[in-house]
Amino acid sequence: MKTIFDNATREELISRINSLNADSRPQWGTMNVYQMLKHCNLAEEFYQGKTEHKRMFLGRIIGQWALKEMLKDDAPMRRNAPTSNKFKVSETTGDIEAEKKKFIDYLNAYDNFTTPEMIHWFFGKMTREQIGQLVYKHTDHHLRQFNS
Repeated sequence: MKTIFDNATREELISRINSLNADSRPQWGTMNVYQMLKHCNLAEEFYQGKTEHKRMFLGRIIGQWALKEMLKDDAPMRRNAPTSNKFKVSETTGDIEAEKKKFIDYLNAYDNFTTPEMIHWFFGKMTREQIGQLVYKHTDHHLRQFNS
């Protein structure tokens, strides 16, 4: 399964991010390209331990099961998957190029990522391997959303 910790996989994602521009339109969902990039950067801040979020009650009940289902194969994340309100972006305009650069910098930081595990706001305790797969799937999901 693909992981953000693989250099070739990371470079492929970065190339896809670089193909985005102000004219990029979503294939599904309500976010525009700026909102998607900002959303991904907020998620990266969480994945890389720069922010914390409380566990969701439903996640405490089904989080580990949902994680296993999501990571059981190479299938992409489903469209319109729910997210925490902390990762929703209300502003509709901003500097797309700056958000792309920030996103790429976050992805490149996985080259030196040493965190062995984390507590996800929905899925709960995750191993480094699971983090790598989830970050790949989340990034791929949003790039597919914009046909990139």
